[in-house]
Amino acid sequence: MDEEQALRIGIRVRSARRQRGMSLRHLAGVAGVSVGYLSMVENGQRLLDRSSFITAFAEALQIAPSELTGQPFAPVDPHAGAAHEAIPGLRLALMSLALATPPDRRPPQAPVSVLADRVEIASRLYHAAEYDTLAIKLPTLLADLHAAAAVADGATRSATLKLLADAYHPACTLLLKNLGYTDLAFIAVTRAAEVIAELDDPIYTALSGFFHTHVLMSAGSPAQALAQATHAASVLEAHLSSPHAHALLGELHLISATSLTQDRQRPGNACAEEVVGHLDEAAELASRTGETQAWHLNFGPTNVGIHQVSLNTDLGLHGEAVTAGDEVHPEVLAKAPGRQAAFHADLGRSLAHLRGRETEAVAALLTAEKIAPQRIHTSAPVRNTVEVLADRQLPAHAARNLRGLAHRAGLSL
Repeated sequence: MDEEQALRIGIRVRSARRQRGMSLRHLAGVAGVSVGYLSMVENGQRLLDRSSFITAFAEALQIAPSELTGQPFAPVDPHAGAAHEAIPGLRLALMSLALATPPDRRPPQAPVSVLADRVEIASRLYHAAEYDTLAIKLPTLLADLHAAAAVADGATRSATLKLLADAYHPACTLLLKNLGYTDLAFIAVTRAAEVIAELDDPIYTALSGFFHTHVLMSAGSPAQALAQATHAASVLEAHLSSPHAHALLGELHLISATSLTQDRQRPGNACAEEVVGHLDEAAELASRTGETQAWHLNFGPTNVGIHQVSLNTDLGLHGEAVTAGDEVHPEVLAKAPGRQAAFHADLGRSLAHLRGRETEAVAALLTAEKIAPQRIHTSAPVRNTVEVLADRQLPAHAARNLRGLAHRAGLSL
């Protein structure tokens, strides 16, 4: 055993543990080792050389493994990896499933209510940003819904088609968008549009337009995205017959505002005014609907507040974004950890641009990661912010925390 190396690593483990305020017993329990083993590591009597133990200690201490070993350590996010590994199966399902194509399986021997429960579970997995589990479940869910729709008729077929549309949005479309598979997200939203065409329901047609807007933005075409959202809103405004319709209109105003912030061709002042106009419309609608989960989304006053932070961040109005964040309580969206995480991530992005507030920025990003790690690890804006902060002079503890986040997100700094 290299006694000098073992001693150096032991000192680093003890220092990190004490900085975190953790007892020997606590750290050993979280890392899944015995107290005796941890004590020997800290005293330099055992060399920490197994990658599984190094990773376990680093994750428990929320630092990069290199903080313990002093050596580079391959970054990895196993959950994100599992989500990407499941994509080929989901891609095949999207390519083969269509209303005009006979299903290759028997319909599930279960009532529509059971299928509805499975769609609800998929939605919850999306909002919890558990992308790996969701990506694995979706192919079977979509295939079962298609098979059920093929043999159904009348009201049962209509109900099944609505469930199929709900499964494609947002669980499938936004999952694929967030993982970076814009082309597959387009296929998903197109499959949903095929289903919705048979329903001949203007509100569902507007819903299809809402998700098309997301995909067009992801494809780098904010002008087309805004046009799509504007058309969907005009269709919906003639059919505002329920709270769900009002909630969808509110979502369309929010996505319209987001599209505007992504359009670099628009003059800054005019863009900001239009964004405020859409936010005001959304806020007025939210005051009427309250907090909702219509369409498996989260429209309401809290989501409008979260968008105020993100939109100001995207417009470069970082002070305004942080001020707006003071009025938002994202924990209200208890069933949507992904939205909570997005709030803290955008807050961190703005704080990173304010002189002297970099430590707060790191703390906000860590809070976002704790809530929904897979969403944060796959977020390009967050990854960019981490790289920017890595070039700043940070206090030692903030720098250590940032390196840990970078490692868990798969970034080599």
